Amino acid sequence: MPLPKMYGKLAPWFHLITTPKDYAEEAAFYYKTLTRAIGRKPKTLLELGSGGGNNASHMKRRVKMTLVDLSPGMLKLSRSINPECEHRRGDMRTVRLGREFDAVFVHDAVMYMTERRDLLAAMRTAYAHLRPGGAAVFVPDYTRETFRPSTHSGGHDEAATGRGLRYLEWTSDPDPRDTKYDVDFAFLLRDEDGRVRIERDHHVFGLFARAEWLRLLRRAGFRARAVRSKHSELAVASQVFVGVKGSLVASR
Repeated sequence: MPLPKMYGKLAPWFHLITTPKDYAEEAAFYYKTLTRAIGRKPKTLLELGSGGGNNASHMKRRVKMTLVDLSPGMLKLSRSINPECEHRRGDMRTVRLGREFDAVFVHDAVMYMTERRDLLAAMRTAYAHLRPGGAAVFVPDYTRETFRPSTHSGGHDEAATGRGLRYLEWTSDPDPRDTKYDVDFAFLLRDEDGRVRIERDHHVFGLFARAEWLRLLRRAGFRARAVRSKHSELAVASQVFVGVKGSLVASR
């Protein structure tokens, strides 16, 4: 299945959709959550689904990071702001780097896991890359309990080039019986010469109940718990899922 336009042809515009500077508070919360789960400051951190590197641009000041993403365009963009970080292309469901880290971080890219088997595979990837006693944090936009249909708009300008972007985001759930919901984007893109064009993009995200998240984390081998997100960017109540790797062998 092809990647959404946001991570393909529109990847060079990504930092005009969401800018790194807006992630300082959020990244600090995730780092603090990982530190508390481990019981000390992590020295190494693997981010799965790292996208344009927005969270990493803040976390890298505190921990050595390896960033993995499926999109070449997003990896290129992340390298432009995080040149000191290692970047690897890979699918969070299957990638294996052959080494372990103190912590694993999976931001909202985990929402592309639309089936239970895919979400479990991503959790097992995180587990496989953790040292004993290490912790993983997963950050879904919604659980089934917190989901609400919504619309949102935003965008930014790039003073150096004159480029600009504005978007309308429409979130809906056509079939509440399944584990998916839809997000549709309409983008207005202004080029350096002032011309404006329109692009449409469609995303399908996974939606699972809180209890299902915890059940799958435990099946992957983690000691699991949910933590309430605490930062001002949140429009609705949200939860972060924390898994700690013990000495037990993951169940099959």
